[in-house]
Amino acid sequence: MKTTAEPIPFASSTLGRYRHVCAFFNSPEEEYATLLPFVRDGIERGERALHVVLSQFREHHLDRLRGAGIDVATAQQRGQLEVATQEETYLTGGHFDKEAVSIVVRDALKKGMALGFPITRLIAHAEIAVEDWSNLDDFIEYEARLNDILQGYDPVICVYDASALNGSLMVEVLRTHPVAIIGGRLYENPFFVPPHEFLEQVRQRGPTSGRYGRMTALTASP
Repeated sequence: MKTTAEPIPFASSTLGRYRHVCAFFNSPEEEYATLLPFVRDGIERGERALHVVLSQFREHHLDRLRGAGIDVATAQQRGQLEVATQEETYLTGGHFDKEAVSIVVRDALKKGMALGFPITRLIAHAEIAVEDWSNLDDFIEYEARLNDILQGYDPVICVYDASALNGSLMVEVLRTHPVAIIGGRLYENPFFVPPHEFLEQVRQRGPTSGRYGRMTALTASP
């Protein structure tokens, strides 16, 4: 059993002990320029890649991976690469359920270990989870609790389209992630609040209906 986390080069910096990352991008080009080297590095190290994308963009995403020199067919065949959709992850049952999604994430990371891979690098388009506007509070609570779920060394990168967020929601996202990617570079996040403290603040302030407003639906091609 490992007792230390091997550093991972990522976004012009190094991903160390803290591996729950929020990544804000202004365009698909900026997103792929930052993430594809991270994905390719993991594949070359013999690690597993799990990506969650909108179902209509799945084939486009696979093409991007191929364009980065990744042997997609071979990686999929041996279970090293899995590209899942929102219906298979965040929206099982047709809506976001924080408890159900927590189980999905745990099981996905355990699956990587069961297949013999040392770690799983999970990249998920987080906006997929909040297509149901009524569950924004639950989603933010889920993001906070994910810090306790991720006790191992599997990096989880929560990708956000910066143009789809309002200021209030962006602040809450930052408060639930110990590290962040902004402008294509990885930073320690000074706004991070430990989960137990953050959730206590959430309980004290009560329901936040309307606090975050609406996110812009993701319909454009990546």
